[in-house]
Amino acid sequence: MSNPIPESNRTEIEAAAFRRLVKHLREHTEVQNIDLMNLAGFCRNCLSKWYRAEAEQQGFEISDPQAREEIYGMPYDEWKTRYQTGAKQDHK
Repeated sequence: MSNPIPESNRTEIEAAAFRRLVKHLREHTEVQNIDLMNLAGFCRNCLSKWYRAEAEQQGFEISDPQAREEIYGMPYDEWKTRYQTGAKQDHK
């Protein structure tokens, strides 16, 4: 039987998992947001909105562009120019 994770460690683990997810999405630019939305019901933009909302809950005001840059690793317009191509799935 595994030991329960103390709450003090849970936040660190969750934060590390979030950073790993963001890193994974940054590395896999071939995965388009529309594909993420169609398959998983969320995308990079959703993550940036959740990031912004949680920052505001903690008393930090950040703009949408700032939150997107945290997730994309660059300004959103730059990411779109470099990587956005459209959905990869065959939608019938």
